[in-house]
Amino acid sequence: MNILILGAGQVGGTLAQHLASEAFDITVVDIDAARLEELRRRLDIRTVLGHASRPDVLRRAGVEEADMLIAVTPYDEVNMVACQVCYTMFQTERKIARIREDSFHARASLFSSEHMPIDFVINPERVVTDQISELLQRPGALQVLDFANGRVKLVALRVREDGPLAGSQLRHLRERVPKADMRVAAIFRRGRAILPEGDTTIEADDEVFFIAATQHIRGVMAALGEAERPYKRVLVAGGGRIGEYLAKAIESRFSVKVIEHNQDRANEIAQRLESAVVILGDATDRELLLQENIERVDVFCAVTNDDEVNIMSSLLAKRLGVRQVMTLIGKPAYIDLVVGRDIDIAISPQLATTSMILAHVRRGDVTQVHTLRRGAAEAMEAVVHGGAKSSKVIGKRLDSLPLPAGTTIGAIVRGDAVLIAHDDVVIEPEDHVILFLTDRRKRRIAEVGRLFQADPSFI
Repeated sequence: MNILILGAGQVGGTLAQHLASEAFDITVVDIDAARLEELRRRLDIRTVLGHASRPDVLRRAGVEEADMLIAVTPYDEVNMVACQVCYTMFQTERKIARIREDSFHARASLFSSEHMPIDFVINPERVVTDQISELLQRPGALQVLDFANGRVKLVALRVREDGPLAGSQLRHLRERVPKADMRVAAIFRRGRAILPEGDTTIEADDEVFFIAATQHIRGVMAALGEAERPYKRVLVAGGGRIGEYLAKAIESRFSVKVIEHNQDRANEIAQRLESAVVILGDATDRELLLQENIERVDVFCAVTNDDEVNIMSSLLAKRLGVRQVMTLIGKPAYIDLVVGRDIDIAISPQLATTSMILAHVRRGDVTQVHTLRRGAAEAMEAVVHGGAKSSKVIGKRLDSLPLPAGTTIGAIVRGDAVLIAHDDVVIEPEDHVILFLTDRRKRRIAEVGRLFQADPSFI
């Protein structure tokens, strides 16, 4: 598949890196020659220098042979015009665009073939807001992911040294959760994936990914002893788009304060929020945090547009006694430096956006894709089509499937039923299979795709 990416920023670069590692031909267009050169040195991709919405630049980039356009420049208008040009002049089959401005989303029919021909629109700020909101509802979770229209969740926990999971064997976990079925999909220990077996012993500081039906998640976390008491007080550092979206989304359920350094912006969001309190000040000001009783705050969410401010304010808040810190970090190198130390959870807008786009890029019937552990692993949801003759998996038990190395099945969703993956489960047509991949090399991902694709020669 030929994919044309417009914009070589953090999102465009992250996408190019993920897709270049798979069986895709990638071309990236941007006006920043130095950034294109850096990507070209690092990745096996083609780059074109120029303005992304101009027909001559798109033609030089090979848009006439492109199967998909992904417009992720920093400018909504450029992304929209590029999709329109590709639709009108080059009949590009699929078009994805990043659109941030809320006013463009106000009219549901705007993004359609009759008006602005964009097949999938993504708003990164909304994606990040949803991610943080989910984490606030699941105290103790590092990551919470939805599958099968919200019927199944994959939750990541970090095992505490004094917690009940440390030293436990996986075979004994079910005894602790007698009323709900669950499965450990993967374990990461000191950055390396551990294949979960019955005799695997969980160690302190392991990252454990478990999967269960949504209605059982809270009970499972409580039974495993890793759930924390509910959050009540949230302090949001940064009153930009994400800060405002987040405050609006959670102010009815939590006591919320927002710190914003710009007076005009602080006044603006204060008028739009209902119960949340807006404070004019600097989130890295120690005296301000003490004045706002930071030691009594349950969660400090640093979501400014500046990575350094987010990291420094989070470190300061943690030192002053805040219970949990969630930090928005754009640069991947920073995430590896701080996560698991004083910063509890790092939120990457680039990876969140990439996850949503990947589901629309992959061949076959992949309906959900989530990147995990800063891109080191991946969870996906595949729909099984075909019949016993045309499918490699229909009618087979899970323990007989030739899964690629590093791949595990966590759950099967069949209609309204959620079947946690056990060896004797047999796959049926239209099942939604939730898989976990700890090996993201293109060969492995291609093998998974082929396994769940129906043979088109059988009708």
